[in-house]
This record gives sequence, C-alpha cells and structure tokens, in this order.
Amino acid sequence: MRYFWTFFWTFLLIQMASYVIGSMQAATYSFKTASIVAVIVTGLIIILGSVIPNEPVEEPHH
Repeated sequence: MRYFWTFFWTFLLIQMASYVIGSMQAATYSFKTASIVAVIVTGLIIILGSVIPNEPVEEPHH
C-alpha cells in the first residue's frame, strides 16, 4: 500500500510542478511527459528508500 501512496503523491506533485514550470517558461503542458517522469521519480524514491539503512550506525569507541 505504501508503494501506491508513494506513486499517488509523486504523480500529483510532478504533474503540478510540470504545469507550473511549463507556464513559467511559456512551454506547453504535456501530461504524457509528466506521467513518465512521475513513474521514473517514484522508482528512484522506492530504490533510495530501500538503500538507506533503517538502523543508526554505531561508532566504535576509542
């Protein structure tokens, strides 16, 4: 379920950012391009979340 919500919010935020940035640069809004970017960013977020360790690293005592 967490993957669904990650995709859901990433999809919405990328669509919004694509529209706003496109408007600021006087470019046309492309739903297809923003959707592809949203899928890629979701994949990167999921991979990054699995790579980062959950436990804090203990430093050796000197």
